Amino acid sequence: MNLPLTGIKIIDFTHVQAGPACTQLLAWFGADVIKVERPGSGDVTRNQLRDIPDADALYFTMLNSNKRSLTLDTKKPEGKEVLERLIGESDVLVENFGPGALDRMGFSWERINELNPKMIVASVKGFSEGHHYSDLKVYENVAQCAGGAASTTGFWDGPPTVSAAALGDSNTGMHLAIGILTALIGRDKTGKGQKVAVSMQDAVLNLCRVKMRDQQRLERVGYLEEYPQYPHGTFTDVVPRGGNAGGGGQPGWVLKCKGWETDPNAYIYFTIQGHAWEPICRAIGHPEWINDPDYSTAEARQPHIFDIFAKIEEWLADKTKYEAVDILRKFDIPCSPVLSMKELAYDESMRKTESIVEVDHPVRGKYLTVGSPIKFSDMKPEITASPLLGEHTDEVLAQLGYTAQQIAKMHEANAV
Repeated sequence: MNLPLTGIKIIDFTHVQAGPACTQLLAWFGADVIKVERPGSGDVTRNQLRDIPDADALYFTMLNSNKRSLTLDTKKPEGKEVLERLIGESDVLVENFGPGALDRMGFSWERINELNPKMIVASVKGFSEGHHYSDLKVYENVAQCAGGAASTTGFWDGPPTVSAAALGDSNTGMHLAIGILTALIGRDKTGKGQKVAVSMQDAVLNLCRVKMRDQQRLERVGYLEEYPQYPHGTFTDVVPRGGNAGGGGQPGWVLKCKGWETDPNAYIYFTIQGHAWEPICRAIGHPEWINDPDYSTAEARQPHIFDIFAKIEEWLADKTKYEAVDILRKFDIPCSPVLSMKELAYDESMRKTESIVEVDHPVRGKYLTVGSPIKFSDMKPEITASPLLGEHTDEVLAQLGYTAQQIAKMHEANAV
C-alpha cells in the first residue's frame, strides 16, 4: 500500500515513550523511521519491565513497531560520518535528549542545517525553551504535576493524583507528530526546514484547558457550580479537585453496579445532561421527578445531585455494568462501563476495529499492542513487529552507499 508518508525518511533519536510514540505513529502512516540506537544496549525500554528473559520488553515493542533499527556510536569518527550521510538523505530528525546533547555530539541546529537545509529537527522537551525550569529532567508524572493535571485530579479530601493515561509522554508525542506534519507541509511551500519543539508541560496543559477556564471563572464569581463542592461546600482561590465530576458542565459520577463488592471495576460512568433528564427519570423508575420543581432544572438538581446518584445506584444494584448500559443506551443517556485493561484486551469490537492488534515478534512470539487511534476511509495501517537491536544496520548502511567491506570495518571498529 502506498501510504501517505511513503518517501519520508525519519531519523529517530528518541527513547522511552514520548518520542517513540510520535515516530511510531508516523511509521504506521508510511514514513521510513530509522531508530538510531547505542550498540550493545539500545533503547533502555528494551530491558525495562521484562516479562520474558532475553526478549525485548513490551514497553519497547509497543512503542517501536514498523521501524528499522540502526546501531551507531556517534562518538566515533565512523559513526559521525554515517550520521552526516543519513542527515543529508533524510527529512526529519526527532530527538528527546537532554538540553544541549545534540550540540555536544557535534550536530547543532546550524550544523544540521548546513548538511541539509530542508531538514526538520523535532524535539521533545520537559519545559519550553526559555522557561526557568528548562534544565529539569522530566518524566511522565513530573509533567502531569507541572502541567496542572495532578492538582485538579483526585478527591477534595486527598492529595493531588496523577492519571494512568500518559498525558506527559504519549500525549506529547502526538502533539509533536502534528508539529512535524505541519512543518513538512510548510517545507513544501518554502523549501526550508525548521525546528519544532513540544514541551511535556505544554502538552499536559493543552489537555487541561477546561481547568484553566475554571480558574478564570472561579476568580470572577468565587464558585464553580458544576463541582461537587457547590452549593454546600467552600471554594478557595484555586480550582479544586472534583472527584469524578464531569468537566463539561454536565453532572456525572462513577456509580456501583451489581458485583462491586468483589469486582473493583463493576461500575459505570453516568452523566446527567439536561436534555436527557426526562429519559433518565423514566429509565430508573422515577417519572415523578420530571415536573418536580426540586428536580426539573439543572440548577434545582445540583443541591440534590448526590441523592439522585444514590437513587440511580439503587436501580443499578441488581444489574451488571453491561446490562445497565444496554438499558440506558436505549434512552440516549451518556454512560459507559468502567472497562479494565483485560476487558479491553479481549474486547471483540476493539479487535474488529483494530484498536487492539496482535503482532508476531521473532523472539517473544505473539503480543498485543495498541493500533492506530486514527481511522481512515482509504487506508489501513498495517502494524508490524518492533525491530531487534541493530536488525537493519547493514541494510541502512548499504542504502547510504557503503560497501560490504566498509560495513565490515565499521563492525570491527564497534562504530555500529
